[in-house]
Amino acid sequence: MKISEIKSKKFTLRPFRKGDELSLAKNINNKNIYKNTANIPYPYTLKDAKDWVSRNLKNEKEKTPNSIHLALIVGGEVAGSVSLMNIKLKHKAEIGYWLAEQYWGKGIMSQAVKLVTDFGFKKLKLKRIYAHTFSFNKGSSRVLEKSGFKPEGILRKHHMKDGKLMDLCVFGKVR
Repeated sequence: MKISEIKSKKFTLRPFRKGDELSLAKNINNKNIYKNTANIPYPYTLKDAKDWVSRNLKNEKEKTPNSIHLALIVGGEVAGSVSLMNIKLKHKAEIGYWLAEQYWGKGIMSQAVKLVTDFGFKKLKLKRIYAHTFSFNKGSSRVLEKSGFKPEGILRKHHMKDGKLMDLCVFGKVR
């Protein structure tokens, strides 16, 4: 599925491409990003970044991908990402995201989540987009609420991370 760029005044969302690896590895390799996300490793190496970009280039060639991962570009660098995962066309998808810590609290991710949510509803004809956040991640919960997502409940002891069971808050937006 070919996706073109989605532009805003502060950033551009676009598919990952060759050449993104260095800024991706630099900006995602952060203990606080690791702590607040379910699947991002720490330390995040250049090899991790190369593997990620390579997987996304292959995924982009699929007619109906299971997931869409967009690089969030600020100043020519990968400063974050927004993804639609577990896509069931004309039904639902999960949204996930991360942002380099120096950009936290500037409204960037709320705007990016809104843009990708609109893309999911309009282009993929989704009826529901949902997200999970760790219960302690108030910033991510706020991003979702500012983007029109509603809290739907808590999945108690749902995720295992570093040997600890974590509660996940579920948010959803429907159309």
